[in-house]
Amino acid sequence: MEQVTVRSAGPEDYDAIRELTLEVYIGGGLAGPEYQVALADVEDRARHTELFVAVVQDRVVGSVAFAWHATAYAEVTTSPDEAAFRMLAVRPDSRGYGIGRALVQTCIDRARSAGVRRLVISSEPKMQAAHRLYAAMGFRPKPDRDWSPLPGVDLRCYILDLRRGCKAAAVPASP
Repeated sequence: MEQVTVRSAGPEDYDAIRELTLEVYIGGGLAGPEYQVALADVEDRARHTELFVAVVQDRVVGSVAFAWHATAYAEVTTSPDEAAFRMLAVRPDSRGYGIGRALVQTCIDRARSAGVRRLVISSEPKMQAAHRLYAAMGFRPKPDRDWSPLPGVDLRCYILDLRRGCKAAAVPASP
């Protein structure tokens, strides 16, 4: 794989983010009808979060939304010392190259630069690859904060204490 660049997303990226996120979440069986509407509304997400994309040769291969405490997309944060990231997605044909790690590291760096103490993510139990990534980067399960946004949708909470540090992300140029 060519060099991966993570950058802030702009309006020119919204269609690619929409397509990618829907492909990943619907294809993975992770999005019911209500969530599909939220996933497709990249413009709303951009108004309430900081969107980042991973790009290879001008092609969006990954995206993530970084949300500040007490904003529309940060329902898992409990204090101003916390931020969250949501809707992490990497194209299936681009997995295994460190793209997810680079996007999470971007969120970690953004939170640290703002003095946030904890970074939070909610994840469905079947997202085992994501859970391995979070654990490798220092996130720990926080079962007392697991929650259910809708009946039948159970989310696990993971938290990274930014005061303890985390492992740096390395994005390989090839597998």
